[in-house]
Amino acid sequence: MGWATRFLAAVCFFAAGVLFVPEALLGSPSGAGAVTAAKLAHVLSFATSWGAALWATFIGGIIMFKNLPRHMFGNLQSKMFPAYFTLISACAAISVATFSHLHPWKTASTVERYQLGFLLSALGCNLSNLLVFTPMTIEPKLSVK
Repeated sequence: MGWATRFLAAVCFFAAGVLFVPEALLGSPSGAGAVTAAKLAHVLSFATSWGAALWATFIGGIIMFKNLPRHMFGNLQSKMFPAYFTLISACAAISVATFSHLHPWKTASTVERYQLGFLLSALGCNLSNLLVFTPMTIEPKLSVK
């Protein structure tokens, strides 16, 4: 996907957010614009993470496994997983930041504290997948002597 396609997708998501929640950018008389923007960012990042996980697990992964030779499947997965875990980690970080902004620890209920704990554990697991379990492999260079 080229940069123009990514830019167009970002603009479309931004336009949908403005269409459905215009007070996030325009502000509201009660000063709830920051809260609305945080809610919008939380929902978009959580939904993006959820959708990417469902697609990679149940649709893309199964189709690739059934239709590609084993070595090609492994090669594709080795290139795809670092980008996938980067996306999921970024979305989890945004979700943690916005949820903790909307529900501060001192005033949060027990259920909200559990939710924040689960979001933090998801972020930790995603970062460990990205940084520990799927390190980027470096192709060995052939030297001619």
